[in-house]
Amino acid sequence: MLLTSLGPVDVAIGEITLALLRGGVYAVGFLIVMQVMGLVLSPLALLAIPAVILIAAGFASIGMAFTSYMKTFQQMDWLPMVMLPMFLFSATFFPISVYPEGIQVMIQCFPLWHGVELIRMLTTGEVTAMIWVHIGYYVVMLGVGVVVVSRRLRALFLR
Repeated sequence: MLLTSLGPVDVAIGEITLALLRGGVYAVGFLIVMQVMGLVLSPLALLAIPAVILIAAGFASIGMAFTSYMKTFQQMDWLPMVMLPMFLFSATFFPISVYPEGIQVMIQCFPLWHGVELIRMLTTGEVTAMIWVHIGYYVVMLGVGVVVVSRRLRALFLR
């Protein structure tokens, strides 16, 4: 890569784009299965595909920013320690209301909770003004991730 005209931002965008392609393919597959099972309750569900791509972009950029600081492959084993609790407690399987109020506030800080709520709103058709908070959360995640990863890769490439 050092011998080409690729810059650190180009590398970051390439990696993130690959994650977006995978996320888009998964979203289409899940939406088809949901439609066949009769779980799609609103025509707004088609907007779930771009929403999933936004969610994938946020996670991909932040994930790449974190992994750019990892020195060994074994440090990748730390990621499930963060991802698994977030997956289990982000209202993916049951409503957030089952938790005490203090825990609910903590869960609402997790990025996955915003993604779950965003997709749930679109597939059920029960859209509220909170949709803009969820979208904004991922736009900020994407922006922060791209800035951090491009600076980090620039520092690594120019050593």
